[in-house]
Amino acid sequence: PTMAHSKALLVLENFIGGKFVPCSSYIDSYNPSTGDVYCRVPDSGKEEVEAAVKAAKDAFPIWSSKSPLERSQILNKLADLIEHDLEAFAQAESKDQGKTITFARTVDIPRAVHNFRFFASSILHHVTECTEMPAMGCVHYTSRAPVGVAGLISPWNLPLYLLTWKIAPAIACGNTVVAKPSEMTSVTAWMMCKLLEKAGVPSGVVNVVFGTGAKAGEALVCHPDVPLISFTGSTLTAQRITEKSAPHCKRLSLELGGKNPAIVFDDADLSQCIPATVRSSFANQGEICLCTSRIFVQRGIYSEFLKRFVAEAKKWKTGNPSDPTIDVGALISKEHLEKVRNYVKKAQAEGARVLCGEGVDPLALPPGNQKGYFMLPTVISEVKDESCCMQEEIFGPVTCVVAFDTEEEVIQRANGVKYGLAATVWSGSVGRVHRVAHRLQSGLVWTNCWLVRDLNLPFGGMKASGIGREGGKDSYEFFTEVKTITIKH
Repeated sequence: PTMAHSKALLVLENFIGGKFVPCSSYIDSYNPSTGDVYCRVPDSGKEEVEAAVKAAKDAFPIWSSKSPLERSQILNKLADLIEHDLEAFAQAESKDQGKTITFARTVDIPRAVHNFRFFASSILHHVTECTEMPAMGCVHYTSRAPVGVAGLISPWNLPLYLLTWKIAPAIACGNTVVAKPSEMTSVTAWMMCKLLEKAGVPSGVVNVVFGTGAKAGEALVCHPDVPLISFTGSTLTAQRITEKSAPHCKRLSLELGGKNPAIVFDDADLSQCIPATVRSSFANQGEICLCTSRIFVQRGIYSEFLKRFVAEAKKWKTGNPSDPTIDVGALISKEHLEKVRNYVKKAQAEGARVLCGEGVDPLALPPGNQKGYFMLPTVISEVKDESCCMQEEIFGPVTCVVAFDTEEEVIQRANGVKYGLAATVWSGSVGRVHRVAHRLQSGLVWTNCWLVRDLNLPFGGMKASGIGREGGKDSYEFFTEVKTITIKH
């Protein structure tokens, strides 16, 4: 690129010890809706991570000795500052990630604000346990202390939303952090760093190192002074993190992929079920770990469901994410779009039917978005349970709809994948809803709704969908060490 061109690009810097620090090398980050490079992200490695961990270690004694109330006030101030700039954050998230401006405004940024407020509040309400042994003249109680430097690695699909879901509980509990956002979506993390000092976060408490998983992520996971890693991303990367952190006996929280089923019984209220299931399949371009990608419909209503579902999916408009009337933005990258398209091709090769979307309907894009990474909401039917489209996480706007006959059969089929993150059950029968929910191998089960979250409750998956849970009490337990103290009197 010419000098003039490179001047126009946004250049991010690492945030270490309360200061922005330039890096010796950079990676290009693309605007997914145009296909152009629009930002340069530090390509950090061992050296930068070393500096960030040192800053976090140095800040730990002061931060951890503050009272929960003092930390709570700082978290609330940070929430206010992000909320004050909500529009700027939403625009940046949409441009950087490809998601619609509407989704960023109504979901991503408000949730990031809420993450800080929620943990600012919850940290004030935890109690520890106490037991007595009168015969021995002893009383026992527990106390909890922060762990130290927390390594936080967050993904590209909900960039600020999932980064703050880690930072907020980590610092609320008195830890200091080194965070590594995805190199594909680093802008909102960098914007947040600009607000930390104003919020009263002491320097070194929150450090952000930008770069790839292979270099920066690896250095963080292998660092002997980082006792704890919280990671959201792919199962494959999690296996590597587990191997690399094993020699140090690190504490891990891993929130991984899903292949989430929706089960629609013949007594479901389709007027509620269809719009919600279209949303659960295609929201954020299907790039949410909780998205529905396997829809099991009882045979009696299968053809009606399919007809109405496809008609509803076709109403979703794909195009320029900054247009507030658009429902589906751009996928994260050229490579990812190719990967998602290949799944659709494989399904067709196996004899499945593509009812709408990719390769079936024309995709009309505005002139400025012709080179962007767009794909229409795609519905596939007549696909076998053993097909890769029914077994592997596609992470795009693609969902498969199949028929089932009995409750027993659908439970077996829904459980027949390696993942176990979320499931939805649609039925008018209270008894059935409870029965099925109990038997699904899934960390979360929504019935007659989707993505209704109470942050107090445990969030996380079974099987290949992860290890550990996060939430009000769960995050507190993860980000603190418990000690049992016995006093003889």
